Amino acid sequence: MSNDAQPPMPDFPPPAPPAPKKPRNWVIISSAAAVIAAVIGTGVFVVNSRDDNSSSTTSAATTSATEDAITAAIEEPTPEPTYEVVDADSFTIELRTTKRQCFGSAGCNVTVEPELTYLGDSTAIDPDAVYEITYEIRGDDSGPVIETAELSDQTSLNYTPTSISTASSGTKVSAKITDVLARGY
Repeated sequence: MSNDAQPPMPDFPPPAPPAPKKPRNWVIISSAAAVIAAVIGTGVFVVNSRDDNSSSTTSAATTSATEDAITAAIEEPTPEPTYEVVDADSFTIELRTTKRQCFGSAGCNVTVEPELTYLGDSTAIDPDAVYEITYEIRGDDSGPVIETAELSDQTSLNYTPTSISTASSGTKVSAKITDVLARGY
């Protein structure tokens, strides 16, 4: 036999390489958590570095769209709503007579309540403010009577009925708004 001879070829196929193992769920979850933590950490770092008043530049620049979106969401403040300015010219007032007792030539005892109408859109009034609406009632024997009603929650009016005495049953009772004061905001 000569040394040049090669060994005979096997008549069966070589074994297949082993199949790659499927990654476990905990590996996927851990990887996702690490990516999220890195994005949030980078966003916080970028926001903190922007808040510094120093002129140094940071080497961490946000390059991914996710980081830009997080930074934009943190930086954009919610705009404050604007409301109409409410003053004495914003309302009309009428008086509703709820009780009247007349005594011939001695005049009448009259109880009245204000009926206010807002001249604009009531939803444009600040819902957190309380408006003190001062009005003057004319027609009382003793002179004008000053009262105040409170408007809250844009449409809720609180007041106290007013009792006045008139000189006669023909006396006209009227009201005029003199001031509106907003408080509570």
